[in-house]
Amino acid sequence: MATLVTGRELSKRFGATALFDEIGFLIDEGDRIGLIGPNGSGKSTLLGILAGAIEPDRGEVARRRLTRTAYVSQISEFVPGKTARAVVTEALQEAGVPENLHEGRVAEALGRAGFTDFEVEAATCSGGWKKRLAIAMALSTEPDVLLLDEPTNHLDLAGISWLEDVLTQAAFATVVVSHDRYFLENVATSMVELSRQYPEGLLRVKGNYSQFLEQKEGFLESQAKRQEALENRVKREMEWLRRGPKARTTKSKARIDSANEMIGDLKEMKGRAQTGSAAIDFTASDRKTKRLVEIAGVDLTLGGRKLIANLDFNLHAGMRVGLVGPNGSGKTTLLRLMRGDLEPETGEVKRAQQLRIVSFDQTRQMDESLTLRRALAPEGDSVVYQDRLIHVASWASRFLFTGEQLNQPVSRLSGGERARVLIARLMLQPADLLLLDEPTNDLDIPTLEILEESLLEYPGALVMVTHDRYMLDRVASTVLGFDGLGRVERFADYWQWESWQRAGLQAAKSGASTKPASSESPVPASPAGKKKLSYIDARDYATIEQRIAEAEELLSAKKAQLEDPAVVVDAARLQGALAEVEAAQSAVDSLIARWEELELKLAE
Repeated sequence: MATLVTGRELSKRFGATALFDEIGFLIDEGDRIGLIGPNGSGKSTLLGILAGAIEPDRGEVARRRLTRTAYVSQISEFVPGKTARAVVTEALQEAGVPENLHEGRVAEALGRAGFTDFEVEAATCSGGWKKRLAIAMALSTEPDVLLLDEPTNHLDLAGISWLEDVLTQAAFATVVVSHDRYFLENVATSMVELSRQYPEGLLRVKGNYSQFLEQKEGFLESQAKRQEALENRVKREMEWLRRGPKARTTKSKARIDSANEMIGDLKEMKGRAQTGSAAIDFTASDRKTKRLVEIAGVDLTLGGRKLIANLDFNLHAGMRVGLVGPNGSGKTTLLRLMRGDLEPETGEVKRAQQLRIVSFDQTRQMDESLTLRRALAPEGDSVVYQDRLIHVASWASRFLFTGEQLNQPVSRLSGGERARVLIARLMLQPADLLLLDEPTNDLDIPTLEILEESLLEYPGALVMVTHDRYMLDRVASTVLGFDGLGRVERFADYWQWESWQRAGLQAAKSGASTKPASSESPVPASPAGKKKLSYIDARDYATIEQRIAEAEELLSAKKAQLEDPAVVVDAARLQGALAEVEAAQSAVDSLIARWEELELKLAE
C-alpha cells in the first residue's frame, strides 16, 4: 500500500521536558492506527504535528501529493449563532470543495451523524453532539487521512457505536488517540504506543489492542532478559575496572571504553523502564449502615423533558452501579438527586444519617492560577491520608508527578494529569458513597487499570457514569439503563442492557410494543441471534421513512416557489430558489440512498 504521510526524526520539547525525540511515524492507505501512551507522553502533540497544526522542534512531515488530511482535536467548540449547516459549509469552503457540492455533502455528513435539525445552533449542542458535529465536518471534506484526538470522550455509547461503524467501513486512513480499550479492539488494525520506555520512543504492532498487548508482553520480556544479561556483563567489567589493569595497552583502553559504553546502555535501559503507575486507593468510612440511599416513586422533569419516571431503587453498601444511556437521558441528574442537589417532583430520596458522599465531576473545574503544589495540598506542604501525614512531594509522586512539576501552574497540565489531581483530592476524603461522573476521560490505560482495581477493592458503595464499556464490564455489579424517555431499567451487566436496546429497536421497527421486561428479568442476550444491523443503523432505519417523507414535502414546497410569478421575473430570487430546489433534491437523494443501503444490509 502507498504511504500517505511520513514523519521523520520528529522531536518536540516543552521547556525542559522532552516529549519525544527523533521518532518516525508512517501512515499508509487503509491504516486504522490506535495511538496510545502514558499521560504527558505527547500523543496529542504528535497528532497535531502530523496534521500540520504544530511545528516539531526537529524533523519533518512529508505528505503524498494531493493527500487531504482532516483533524479533529479533543475540544470541539463553535462560534455562538452558527448553525450545524453553517459550520459544515465553512469546513467545505476551507477545504476548497466546489460550491455546487456543498449542499449534498452537508446533508450527507449531518444525516449520517444523526442530526435531524440542520439549523440547530452548534454552540448550544451537548458535548456529545458537538463531537459528532466536529467529526461530521471532517468527514464532509472526504479526507484521505482522518486524525482524531480522544473522540470517544464526550460521545455516549450510541455515539461510540456510530463512530466505530464509520471508521471500520471507511476507505480513508485513520489515526485515533484513545484510551477506550473496546473501541481500540473493534477499530484498530495497527497499534502504536508512544513511550520513552521503548528504544525507538514508540512500539508499533500490526493488529488490534489485544494483539498489541500480547506482542508488548513479549517485547518487555525480551528487554528484561537483555537487561539482566547486560547487568551481569557490567558487573564483571566493573570488577575488572576496580582491579585496575597494570598496563594501559590499546587493548585494555578499548575494554575500558566498552565497559563505559555498557554502563551507559544499562543506565539508559533502566531509565526507560521506570514508567510507573499511579497509586490509587479510595478511603472508605467505618459506617455500619447497610442501606445508604432509598429512591421511592421518583419523577423528575427538566427543561420540559421527562428524565426519570416512577423510579424505585435502593443503594446498599458494597454495590457498584453503572449508569448507561444516551447523552441527556438523566444519568448525571440521578447523581444530583442522590447527592441532594435536586429534589424530585414526586416521590422521595432518603439518605442514611450523616451519609458521607464524595463526587467526581465531569467538568473538572480547577483554579488555573494554582500551582500543582497548592492543588494537591491547599493548606500546607503535607496532606493527611488514612491518619498519616504525607509530604506533598511524596503525595505527588504517587500520581506520577515529579518534584520539578510542583511549582508549575495547573494550566500547563494535560487533561489526564488534571484528572489525576482530582483523584488525588478525592482519595483524601473518607466516603460511604462515591459518585463518579465520567472519571475515565483523559486517563491513560495504565491509570485506568489501577483505577479499576481500586474501585473493585473499595468497600463502600459506588455509582458511576461512564462510556468506557471495558470498565463497566469489569467494575459494575448492577447497571441502570436510561432510555431518554423517563424509563430506568435494572440489568445484570452492560451487555444485557445492550440486548434490551436492540430488542426495543426491533420492536419499534415492526410496530410491536416496546414495553421492556421487568427490572428483575430484563431481556436476556441471545448468543445464537444474528445481529443484522448495528445499533446506530437500526436507529437510523427506524426513522428514515419519516425523514424521507419530510424531505420530499420540503422539496415540493421549494419546487412550488418556481411557479411564483414574482420569483420567476426576479433573477436573483430565481437563482436562489433553484439552488434551494437542488439542495432539497440532494437531501432526498441522500436519504433514499441511505434507505436502500440499510435495506440491503437487512436482506443479507
